[in-house]
Order: sequence, then structure tokens, then C-alpha cells
Amino acid sequence: MKNILLPTDFSENSWNAIKYAINFFEKDTCHFYLLHVNRVGENYMNGSPYIVSEEVLEDVYVKPTKQKLHSILKRIITELPANTNHKFHTLFDYNFFIDSIRKHVEEKNIDLIVMGTKGSDGLRKIVMGSNTGDVIKKVKCNVLTVPEKATFNTIKEIAFPSDFSLTYNIQILQPLLDILEHNEASLRVLHISKNKTDLNAEQLKNRELLEDYFTCIESSFHYLTNRKLEDAVQCFIDSREINMICMVAKNLNYFQQILFHSQIEELSYHLKIPFLVLHETP
Repeated sequence: MKNILLPTDFSENSWNAIKYAINFFEKDTCHFYLLHVNRVGENYMNGSPYIVSEEVLEDVYVKPTKQKLHSILKRIITELPANTNHKFHTLFDYNFFIDSIRKHVEEKNIDLIVMGTKGSDGLRKIVMGSNTGDVIKKVKCNVLTVPEKATFNTIKEIAFPSDFSLTYNIQILQPLLDILEHNEASLRVLHISKNKTDLNAEQLKNRELLEDYFTCIESSFHYLTNRKLEDAVQCFIDSREINMICMVAKNLNYFQQILFHSQIEELSYHLKIPFLVLHETP
């Protein structure tokens, strides 16, 4: 049984993430929690603050939100194949977005948060504090980000960029291993260096650790030299059948440069390839 949190702002971008999640977990028994968070703060009239009444909340926020969540459920039923393994629940909250996500992650024992991103512009906004970026950086739960142009295909290859500096417990990679085994997919470990240099003793040891950990699945190691990590990732993806990129949030060197790309040009992997971001849970 998996518990999946699907935050939604009722946009087509968030619908695409919901649809991807349902297809991705087609063969799994899942509880999907559709969550909309609406921040209701102090309102002002003639310069003086006043507290929104329960009646106003019900009419202005509660009823419309319930209707929109119900519309998503109806869309799931009408547009996606029926699946008896899937159960859907609707949630709405009045709180700061991150506080609400944290609360439901704990209360519902959430295994994964699935959220949409909107192209390279959307990813640039992550740096400035978009909802998706805040969740990735501030919530200790694994996150799957789904770009607006991503469509679900059978998972054949997953790219795992690594500098072979394991600053985390190897068990953090268990969800990645589960996905690889479940889909009979291959893992492509990608090491990128700015200058062509040999691995040091610690990196060699950590590479062997990764080899041992993924020994039960098809895997390979690849080495590229490029001054820009994101360009090297793009080049690698263009040469493979990569369906997903997995990162470890704690590996800030790789994580921020590859996911939080801030250049003007668009990289297609930001537009089409989902990112699985793994966290060390408390």
C-alpha cells in the first residue's frame, strides 16, 4: 500500500502531474490524496484588519474548492482507465503551503509527493520560492516533479547523476531500487567532471558501493567531461532512452546545478523528463 500526495492548484499543469502519477502507479495499490491549500490571512477594510467569518469561508472558499476537487475526481473517472487498486481522497486546507504539506505527510504517512513544474521558467522560479521548489527544499519526503510536457511511458532507463561523494546513507536509494525492479528498468549512473581527472580513493570506494547496491538490476556507469553539469546531462539524455532522472537532495553540488537551472536557454530535460528527488526521512 502506497500513500501518494497530489497537491493541486487546479491548473492543467497540476492535472498532468496527477495523470502521470496514476499511470506510474498503475500496478500498485495506492491511496491518492488530492490536496488544495488556500491561504486565508487577514483582510483589510478601510485600512483596518478584520477576520473572515465562518460563513464567508464556507461560501467563498469551502464550497468552490469542494466543487473543483470533485471535478478532478470526475475527470479521473472519465478520462483514465478504471483501477480497483486505487482509492482517492480529497483534502483542502487553510494554512501556509509548506506547513500544510508537512502536516499531511505526517498524518497520512505519505510515501511520495507528486507535483507539476512548468518548463524552464517554472524551474527558474523554484529558486525564488515556488511551491514545488519549496516542497523539494523544505519537506523531508520524496518528491516526483512532473514537467508540463511529460507524458507517461514505460520506464526503461533512469539516469542517476552522481559525483561519487556519498554524503548520505545508501538506504536512501531504496525507492529508486524499487522502481527499477518493479519496471525491470536499467540504471545509468552518470559522473560528470569539469576537467578530466581520475577518481580519488574515496570516489572509487563509493562507486563500488553503488555497484554492489544495484547489483540485482541492469546498470552501467558513464563518464562525461563538461564545464556545465546541466549541458552534460542534456547531452547524455539525448543519447539514451532516459525516462526519469533521480537525484539525492542532500547532494547539493549536483542537485542544485542540474535541477535548479537558471540559464536563459531552455533545456528539454526540464520540459519532458520527470525528476525523482530523494530525501533522508527523519
